[in-house]
This record gives sequence, structure tokens and C-alpha cells, in this order.
Amino acid sequence: QLQASGGGSVQAGGFLRLSCTASGGVINVKHMGWYRQAPGRQRELVASITNDDRTNYGDFVQGRFTISRHNIRIIYLEMSSLKPEDTGVYYCHCNARPFRNGEWSSAVDYWGQGTLVTVSS
Repeated sequence: QLQASGGGSVQAGGFLRLSCTASGGVINVKHMGWYRQAPGRQRELVASITNDDRTNYGDFVQGRFTISRHNIRIIYLEMSSLKPEDTGVYYCHCNARPFRNGEWSSAVDYWGQGTLVTVSS
């Protein structure tokens, strides 16, 4: 289960910090990250971080966002210099192998419920 928090409404140029916790079950996390979806648009990658702290960002980020890890199950996304086009629902994502029936299963994609980010001009 992924629990995300930290969304809200800010003015352009503002700052928000999102957090996501992967809880429950025995899992081997491969990577976690954030995707977003704006009205009428496809879901797109915002940022991801692997279990050995390699990061990847969407082209639109352009140095404004930073993804980090507190531990293997908690990540943060710090968003600065927010723009109105950053408005959307932000979804936490986790790719992990669950431990089921005494063995590790194939990797599964888990999704959080989404948190709304609204940036006004």
C-alpha cells in the first residue's frame, strides 16, 4: 500500500513537498517515484529513484524538483519554482517484488491514490 501526502494549492513560484510511504507486506523495493496526470493528458514520469539512489527526472523538471529517499520505503519529492502547468494529480509509484507463499514473486507495480497539486498564476 502506498500512502502519499503533501499536495495542495500554491501560487506560481511556490514550493511543495510530497511524501510517499510504502507500507504493509514483505517487499523488495526496486525503485519508487512520482508520476503526474493533468486533465486531458497522459500520465507522465516526474521523478524516480532506485534502491541504490540513482535518479531520473522528466524533461520538464529542468532542475526544479528533487527526489530523495528517507529509507527503502519512504521517498520525498521537493518541488520548487512551481508553474501553473505543474498542476495535476501526482501519483506515487513503487516497483517491488512481493514475498508470497515463501518465495519472492516477480516485480509488481504499485500505485498510490494520488494527491492533487494546484499551481495558480
